[in-house]
Amino acid sequence: MNQEITDVIPKELTALVEQGVKLRQEGKNAEAVQVYQQAAAMPGAPGVVFFNLGNALMDAGQLPEAQRALQEALQRDPTMEPAALQLARCSVRMNDPKQARELFAQILKANPNHFTAWLEAGHLCRQLGIPAQALISYQRAVIAAPDRWEGLLSLARELEDAGRFEEAAVQYHRALPLAADKAGGIRQVHRLMGRYRLERGDTSRALESLRQTLGMMRIEKPEPDVNERADVQIDLGEILMRLGLHAEAHRAFERASVATSEAVLSRLAAQSFQNNLWVEAQEVLKRNVELHPDSATAYWNLAHSYAESWMMEEAMEALAKAESLAPQPGAKSMRASVAGRLGDVDTAMRLYRELSDMEGPRSPMRSSAAMSSLYSDAMTAEEVATLHRELFAALGEGARAASSFKNERNPNKRLKLGLISGDFHHQHPVNIFMQPVLARLDKQQFEVTIYHTGVSHDDQTQLARKRADHWVACATLTEVQLVRRIEADGIDIVMDLAGHTSLQRVAMYAQRVAPVQATFLGYPGSTGVPNIDWMLADSVVVPKGAEALCTEQVMRLPNTVFCYAPEATYPYPQYNETHAQRPLTFGSFNNVPKLTPHTIKLWSSVLKAVPDSRLLLKAPSFKDESAIKVFSERFEKEGIDASRLEFRGPVGLTDMMAEYADVDIALDPVPYNGGTTTLQAMWMGVPVVVKEGNNFVSRMGASFMRAAALPEWVAKDDAEYVKIAARMAKDRKALLKLKQGLRERQLALPAWNVDTYTRDMEKALRSMWTQFCKSK
Repeated sequence: MNQEITDVIPKELTALVEQGVKLRQEGKNAEAVQVYQQAAAMPGAPGVVFFNLGNALMDAGQLPEAQRALQEALQRDPTMEPAALQLARCSVRMNDPKQARELFAQILKANPNHFTAWLEAGHLCRQLGIPAQALISYQRAVIAAPDRWEGLLSLARELEDAGRFEEAAVQYHRALPLAADKAGGIRQVHRLMGRYRLERGDTSRALESLRQTLGMMRIEKPEPDVNERADVQIDLGEILMRLGLHAEAHRAFERASVATSEAVLSRLAAQSFQNNLWVEAQEVLKRNVELHPDSATAYWNLAHSYAESWMMEEAMEALAKAESLAPQPGAKSMRASVAGRLGDVDTAMRLYRELSDMEGPRSPMRSSAAMSSLYSDAMTAEEVATLHRELFAALGEGARAASSFKNERNPNKRLKLGLISGDFHHQHPVNIFMQPVLARLDKQQFEVTIYHTGVSHDDQTQLARKRADHWVACATLTEVQLVRRIEADGIDIVMDLAGHTSLQRVAMYAQRVAPVQATFLGYPGSTGVPNIDWMLADSVVVPKGAEALCTEQVMRLPNTVFCYAPEATYPYPQYNETHAQRPLTFGSFNNVPKLTPHTIKLWSSVLKAVPDSRLLLKAPSFKDESAIKVFSERFEKEGIDASRLEFRGPVGLTDMMAEYADVDIALDPVPYNGGTTTLQAMWMGVPVVVKEGNNFVSRMGASFMRAAALPEWVAKDDAEYVKIAARMAKDRKALLKLKQGLRERQLALPAWNVDTYTRDMEKALRSMWTQFCKSK
């Protein structure tokens, strides 16, 4: 907790410091900083002035400046213990754990019974994945202040993490009466324990703690206000979602919606959004803006929600309002995201590059820049590969050697396979492709641990958890904690399922977390990240001779890189003569960033080559009228009248699959091909015209169509692409016959046999391990 010190200050400075304290109490932190800076500039300003300045700067997020102010405070008064504690906290926030530990050690050397220093040193050890040291620190905190419930509860948490549940129960029980003197203290202890348990993924115990919270809310004084009640309902909803009790969870979120606090409403919206309740989240955020019209944060959250929901015009309006109220550090990132979603790849990449250069090697914007390059019409395959290498090379400096791991080098042993992903939830491609594999992996050969880095939970999350041998909830773990956990679990092969998409952990892989590291599925190409050893591919997406485009070694699966074997049932359309006689409809269900200028020009050429044909475009963006207008204009510039275009927005997955019956031939975008969308189109009887490009992302369509024994649908260049589309559109009888039997054709081929595919993947993983065992 930040402190303000107003005593022991010379009289001539008292007025300024008191003014600063008053401003901070009024929530005017920026003004307080200016006042404290005035005081600090006066001759003879004592250490306490710099201490107060350091506090205000920390609250403003100006950590380097806060650090300097606190150091100056200690320079002027080395005995000022609060300044030393704040300096340690500042180091924690600046991600300098070594300095923070040294500072805590200095405080504790001077005062071995400093409760707060022991407690926060324990928190730091937890973040660093050093549970033994955390346990000792919490035990010392309890000894220093046996009447403080915070130490006992932290000790209980650490003991539960260690599986010492009976000992933990004793400390948990001891903490409760100590909190009774604080208003609402007992329910706060129960609620905190519930959150700790939920972070660990222990939902049943979390639910028990929350039941205790709800019980105490009925009898403990003072009675909770509407916002505290709502906040607890959000906790309850999150727990119920993880337990698969979705209807009950939704009712809890609905009860929480009566809140008036900006913080509670923002949290409710975030939880709703994470659980795919997008419409409900936006309604909450709109209400938040109505209740707090002068809050920049409220408008920022609404803008972010609009952007994630592909409502770009509304996002920019809300962002402009937020910026009119206060500077928004994330504004450039949001503008880059919006530009990318509107197909303006050049602008998106430029903004992401600027941010990544400004933020340094570990900036997540580097992954965004890398991802953007995959959509570029202007960059060659070699330039994309070079950019990836340049963006991430520095992450590998000082990395751990594979040979340093103590795993048994037995090529025939049962392998411990760690899958790292936050995307095991409904409709996500990682979930769609991995669930059938998880169901079939040979548990005699593989012990599977899923490290779940995500925050969304639904029935598919529960299914993945059941199919894995072990499930580790990682959303709240620091990178260091996760690294230590993976090594403690003895993982032999780590498989990254995110690449440079959201929730990525590329910096962790660059420093190496397991003897063998592979990337698959989440990213359509080489990551450029040092020390990822392998990339799963096939002989089409990465043909022989293309290895130079990859920083990883290439492990080719024998048929196709992705096997589409949906576990949900999607009724096959009944194609008949009516379909052959209607005006021919081309279609694409790909997201808008793939509709690059090159793609629009290519598809316009197809429409010109097939008179009276039309183009159906379906994407989340097309629920936004501004996006429809933008893309209508882009096609019109290529000579295509808007009457030949149909735009459709998002619907549920089952309804979306049924809409493929309205498409005769799908058109694959370039250079970023369809992945899941192409395979879904084929599954629903829609053949796809594809162009075989020069790298993984631009050869996926060719991989799928060749695997389906349909090489005549694969073009080598734009001119051939147009000719193929025109030729296939002309012979409606042959097209109808192909459409009627396309699913049966796939099911008869090895690329769509998920049992064969899983055995092939097992062999690939075993080969990776065997090669490691032979290495020095």
